[in-house]
Amino acid sequence: MLFNLRILLNNAAFRNGHNFMVRNFRCGQPLQNKVQLKGRDLLTLKNFTGEEIKYMLWLSADLKFRIKQKGEYLPLLQGKSLGMIFEKRSTRTRLSTETGFALLGGHPCFLTTQDIHLGVNESLTDTARVLSSMADAVLARVYKQSDLDTLAKEASIPIINGLSDLYHPIQILADYLTLQEHYSSLKGLTLSWIGDGNNILHSIMMSAAKFGMHLQAATPKGYEPDASVTKLAEQYAKENGTKLLLTNDPLEAAHGGNVLITDTWISMGQEEEKKKRLQAFQGYQTAKVAASDWTFLHCLPRKPEEVDDEVFYSPRSLVFPEAENRKWTIMAVMVSLLTDYSPQLQKPKF
Repeated sequence: MLFNLRILLNNAAFRNGHNFMVRNFRCGQPLQNKVQLKGRDLLTLKNFTGEEIKYMLWLSADLKFRIKQKGEYLPLLQGKSLGMIFEKRSTRTRLSTETGFALLGGHPCFLTTQDIHLGVNESLTDTARVLSSMADAVLARVYKQSDLDTLAKEASIPIINGLSDLYHPIQILADYLTLQEHYSSLKGLTLSWIGDGNNILHSIMMSAAKFGMHLQAATPKGYEPDASVTKLAEQYAKENGTKLLLTNDPLEAAHGGNVLITDTWISMGQEEEKKKRLQAFQGYQTAKVAASDWTFLHCLPRKPEEVDDEVFYSPRSLVFPEAENRKWTIMAVMVSLLTDYSPQLQKPKF
């Protein structure tokens, strides 16, 4: 079924829209922190509690404030090295990780398919053990989530998911930090997803309810989220008293939403499906927004058929702060998994 509609957010519930940036956080003495993530893997947010995810956001805001706002030099990762395995090309993931790790005093080492073929020239088990002997952590951007699971099982160092077919957790951390800065609190927000049932949506489904956020997601028929992810998301919504709506109607998903979110319709490896996908996603474009009480997120890269310039470059679009926050959140992930550092800022309200 094709949709020829223009999404109107007349009833979206905005929170009076005052920007809440990191400069509003207070800096003081290190606070006692009960969350301990050192040595953990980050494969999917389903493996983390709400408090653990909040801690990573807190640490992100702390690093952003101390380094960007105050100009401090924090060599928290001095002497540490990071192996970066990229089976897929990347702009934001690679740049944010390399510059962020180096800014903290560490040494990132970038490996492409020309350097390493996971499970081809060498078994995943052997690769994991070799990397464990030479690096302090590995960030891998791969085609298959199962490869990440194997690396994590066999490695003795933290493995971080830089993107897989099933999840993209580090993108969602950046999204949440961006919304935290804008709204000052995440609890009670309604997220409206309009697009593919992909790794981005899966990561939102594994985490939104843990913050008390509601999720309304519209996907075309045949492009719904993974059934096992949906089942677990329904459990999270029930446990946290939040709303989870899955529909094929983009207008229904957008109704009452605080945040309108979409993603590319044609991901890497899906180029042969372009014509079919463009037809299936017709009507999912945010062509016109009538109300003033909403914000917009897109993880990039963005194609014109996905969202109009009118929305993408509007004052309500948070896509470029969202992109920048990829750096601060991946830095926080690395610091939390590799050190005992505690944030200096007062913990924000979630």
